[in-house]
Amino acid sequence: MGGEHTFYPGGQYPLDVGANITKDYGQSDTMPNYTVSAGSLGATTDPRTSNQLKAVSDKISTGIKGIEITAIQMEALDYIPKQHLDEINRLRKLTGVDLTFHGPLVEPTGITRQGWDESQRVESEKKMLSAVQRAHQVNPDGNIVVTFHSGVTSLQPETKIWDEKEKKEKTMSIMVADESTGSFSNISLAEKRYFPGEERDVGDAKKIDDELKKANKEEWTKKLQGLSYHAYQGKQIVDHALHPLESKDLEEKKVLEKPEALLTYYEKYGDVKTQKEISALGPAYEKVVTKKIQEIAHGDIYLRDAYSDLKNLFNQAYGAAERNSKSNDDQRKERARKDLEMLEAFKKEISQVVNKLDKPQEIDKLGDEILKGVNILRSISPPETRKPLTEFALDKASDTFSNVAFNAYKEFAHGKPKNTTPIISIENPPAGTTAFDRAKDLRNLIEKSQDKFVEKAVSELNLSEKQAREQAKKIIGATWDVGHINMIRKFGYSKKDTIEEAKIIAPHVKHVHLSDNFGLEHTELPMGMGNVATKEILSLDENFKKAKKIIETGGWFKDFKTTPFRETLAAFGSPLYSMQMAPAWNQAAFASSGYFSGYGFNPDIHHSIYGAGFSGLPVELGGQIAGRNRLSGAPME
Repeated sequence: MGGEHTFYPGGQYPLDVGANITKDYGQSDTMPNYTVSAGSLGATTDPRTSNQLKAVSDKISTGIKGIEITAIQMEALDYIPKQHLDEINRLRKLTGVDLTFHGPLVEPTGITRQGWDESQRVESEKKMLSAVQRAHQVNPDGNIVVTFHSGVTSLQPETKIWDEKEKKEKTMSIMVADESTGSFSNISLAEKRYFPGEERDVGDAKKIDDELKKANKEEWTKKLQGLSYHAYQGKQIVDHALHPLESKDLEEKKVLEKPEALLTYYEKYGDVKTQKEISALGPAYEKVVTKKIQEIAHGDIYLRDAYSDLKNLFNQAYGAAERNSKSNDDQRKERARKDLEMLEAFKKEISQVVNKLDKPQEIDKLGDEILKGVNILRSISPPETRKPLTEFALDKASDTFSNVAFNAYKEFAHGKPKNTTPIISIENPPAGTTAFDRAKDLRNLIEKSQDKFVEKAVSELNLSEKQAREQAKKIIGATWDVGHINMIRKFGYSKKDTIEEAKIIAPHVKHVHLSDNFGLEHTELPMGMGNVATKEILSLDENFKKAKKIIETGGWFKDFKTTPFRETLAAFGSPLYSMQMAPAWNQAAFASSGYFSGYGFNPDIHHSIYGAGFSGLPVELGGQIAGRNRLSGAPME
């Protein structure tokens, strides 16, 4: 019997030559010779509702053994009563389902479209910790996996493409963050440079570090120039007012015989008593004093402005040197050590007079101290305030994830008989949308977060470094979304490249999200309906094989009102029975109908009403349709 006899055109007929039933057990068109058991698969709840209790119950009723509670909207998460979470826990224990948790979509770096703000990062950290605590409530007996995106802000640190002609990856632009201001700028690599010493090919990111060093040095020099100019101008004006090289004016000489008195007049110039005292000395004397006070005020403004800049630049330089002193780069670390020595020496010197410098009587000394400070700041390494956004975001995001993991560990493990700390699993976002969307960057984020966790656990909880490292690896890992990484294909990458990405992250994988697409848009199709290299990725190593795999198909659920569990089982060629014997789901799932039945090609209620059969009769005649008149079909009165 051929495909032309299929009831639903476009669907496979189970007895067709070449149909799945003739294939070997456990095979499918999309994933030959690869199977996934139904028990290792799960599905998400509806993220739009705060009634996650009902959402979980509905999923349990389908027979799915794995359920991911989806709270990607912080508002929806906050609407879930704590009693519901306790009830979900009771359902878990009653039915034996395995629960995971998807935390809210918050930006862990504190980066917004307007710039970076530490308060935003701290706020995100608090939201994430709250989600971890609530996830623990639905499974207080184990280490529930809690997924957070590595980033959500639509700010791509690097734009990369695959050059098919040269067979290599090229970086077309790099975002740069200025830590001192929290602002961002863009360095384009799309143009070739020819000037001697600055030659660069299109897409050559190797010289970015040199460019940033040069930019940081130029920017630091400009700041010092502005500081030096204001300090020098102010000091010159004040010195000229108090100590002119030559004066033939007798009244001026008389006034300058006692410069300390002139500075006292300057300090109290607005005082009525002081004004009368000056006036009593005569019009000529008053005229000179007024002129000198105006000069001193002019110079004072320059000096106060320079002093403010000096404090800001000193703080900036000291903070940068302090951070670099903890660097893994030995050269950078040594430079930081020398810089800190010079800055400490100046700090010690100026601390002895800093309380006096705000006094008008010390205005001439203020200029000397500022110029000393300028020379110190000129001698140190220019602070690396401008960094690639990837590096900047790595530092800030790892602060957040390590703090969340550390605080969760303190609450649910430290000093407890059993470690029930939720696993902080960091997910790669759709490729090309935000930071850490590639495996190397996500791996760096996880390892940096683990390192910071270890540092805190050793210093604050007195764990040995070995113990702290074991805990860090246990509770900080990756959720790998196979559909998200497939989107690098729109930049010219191949199926093989997506597999290579998965190899990089494999050692850290704790959890997997499943969806399919064609590499262009974040469509979230059921598995087997796009070109994601699912079989190759999931069979890479033990971490991928044993990880809970959650079906994420939000668009499909919205349009077709069903979780495509059957489609996923068929795509994987999963065994129909737990004893791992034939038939497989790809052979049996659609034995009674075509592949696309019920997806809009036929009425929702199907042919039971519109075709033959007794079920369409009114209830009083043995049918199933209530409220219909047997004669007219109109509702009965």
